[in-house]
Amino acid sequence: MIQDPIADMLTRIRNALHSEHMEVRMPASRLKLNLAQVFKDEGYIKGFRVLDEHPVKRTLVIDLKYYQGKPVIDEIHRVSRPGLRIYRGKDELPHVRGGYGVAIVSTSHGLMSDRAARAAGHGGEILCTVS
Repeated sequence: MIQDPIADMLTRIRNALHSEHMEVRMPASRLKLNLAQVFKDEGYIKGFRVLDEHPVKRTLVIDLKYYQGKPVIDEIHRVSRPGLRIYRGKDELPHVRGGYGVAIVSTSHGLMSDRAARAAGHGGEILCTVS
């Protein structure tokens, strides 16, 4: 059983990029689908899809994005974790790499980037940073 499914997802993406794979597969969940949607909206992945190979087990397939042979995602880090949750208000949300990166924030209105959360006036739990 996976203790931290978000950390597992980020590690799988990080390892696949390091190995220059075109896609990465993992068990699907609603949270992972929402996280993948934010990655796609921010331009860090090409896309994603869900495979229903078994009636009970769904698989999330993420198509990774490269630019001139290099991965678009340079760094991906887990911020809040099960043992230490990190919450920030709308005025305290981090600026990742001076605005060139993105922090993914879990708000009461769903997952969104730090820019979108600031614009909507929401704070929340900072799940991860991507640059």
